[in-house]
Amino acid sequence: MAVSQEGGCIFTEEDHSGPNHAEKLGTYVDQALSFIDSHAIPLDAVAVSCGPGSYTGLRIGVSMAKGVCYGRGVKLIGVPTLELLCVPVLLRERVAEEDALLCPMLDARRMEVYAQVFDRSLNEVRPIHADVVDAETYKEYLDRGPVYFFGSGAMKCKEAIDHPNAHFIEGVEPLAKNMMPLAEKRVALGQFEDVAYFVPFYLKDFVAKQPRKLL
Repeated sequence: MAVSQEGGCIFTEEDHSGPNHAEKLGTYVDQALSFIDSHAIPLDAVAVSCGPGSYTGLRIGVSMAKGVCYGRGVKLIGVPTLELLCVPVLLRERVAEEDALLCPMLDARRMEVYAQVFDRSLNEVRPIHADVVDAETYKEYLDRGPVYFFGSGAMKCKEAIDHPNAHFIEGVEPLAKNMMPLAEKRVALGQFEDVAYFVPFYLKDFVAKQPRKLL
């Protein structure tokens, strides 16, 4: 949860202990709104990570964002999660080569990841796929030049992607405080979501499983 004003992050709350949106997000939203109100800061829009990702996490986050939009009468901005992962990598200048590609990855299961490929200007080179990763998955891009892999799915793919042009960056997470550049870009372009009908991009349909019987 974060609040930005005039291009800078002025409030943030984070929790890295695990998937606990249901427990913590409401409290963080209340704290952020209290901060805004106590400092007389106008609330213009709410930005939310719109996927892909965890079904439950996305559902809770988008529902909370919609509630604030309805309650405060403000606009909703959807920020793609994989694009969001690229922001700290670019801001910290962790990619040196002009022709480098960025491949943010979210862990799915086993050797599967949700991944997308961008250039350094965040132009999409390859759309989002659910990739089962092996040595050939990104070879066409790696043969052209350097590719940087990062996000929660990257490190488990390190051994499978054995190529001299493959680079891995650790510790990159989709944090709310990094949404600001992408959210401001969408505000400038007038790219707002319909609060009533907006749904997250799950990439895969949620499948409810029958719980195992306890013996």
